[in-house]
Amino acid sequence: VQLQASGGGLVQAGGSLRLSCTASGFTLDQYAFGWFRQAPGKERDGVSCIGRSGGTFYRDSVKGRFTISRDNTQNTVYLTMNNLKPEDTAVYYCAAGRPDAVTLCGPYEYWGQGTQVTVSS
Repeated sequence: VQLQASGGGLVQAGGSLRLSCTASGFTLDQYAFGWFRQAPGKERDGVSCIGRSGGTFYRDSVKGRFTISRDNTQNTVYLTMNNLKPEDTAVYYCAAGRPDAVTLCGPYEYWGQGTQVTVSS
């Protein structure tokens, strides 16, 4: 089982990036996925998640700018990030887990390696 995160990079404020999280070793449709980020000297925070049926959650600071989506046929989950701000600079991680029937996302069983997003002002 492996999650591979990619798509990070250096972008100017106001720019866009699309992160990808490609899974191998399991079938996506039974899993919810989350994106997390960790800035230097700070704790890892949840950014967004997408449930098995497509329901989504976003932290307030990214609402209206970030969009999470999934393509089960490609075994990939995406995080499209628009209007990026310097405070979005962090290492971004994806995670996968099988929530119970009443939970949208979490707990997470599998974690990918991080991908660095740097937003310059």
